[in-house]
Amino acid sequence: MTRAATLDRHAPTVLSVLRIVAALIFMAHGTQKVLGFPAHPNPPGLMTLSGVAGILELIGGALLALGLFTRPVAFILSGEMAFAYFIAHAPRSFFPVLNGGDAAILYCFVFLYLVFAGPGPLSLDALGSRGRSPR
Repeated sequence: MTRAATLDRHAPTVLSVLRIVAALIFMAHGTQKVLGFPAHPNPPGLMTLSGVAGILELIGGALLALGLFTRPVAFILSGEMAFAYFIAHAPRSFFPVLNGGDAAILYCFVFLYLVFAGPGPLSLDALGSRGRSPR
């Protein structure tokens, strides 16, 4: 077996690992905004734009970490990150490294990838689809 074939064999599992790690790190942004952990210097109100983003990050991040409703949740979170970039970061500077929006761009495209790639085998979505005939 070639190295490429070995790597290809593990690609679905690594997709799940990418989803889980990205979701847990993303979820930390929501816990900070909604739960105040880790400490947030100026916690937003829940009915503000930042508060709604925090709710999406907390709940959406948890759903992605579990791999539940992965594709629709990833689609929503990808859109949230695109929106966040253009509302909060792009007005500061054209360059992402200067406007602090590089994480938002990265999350946007990782989540967009998950819309198309799915959750991988280590997910509740995959567990729920076992036993069903493929369409």
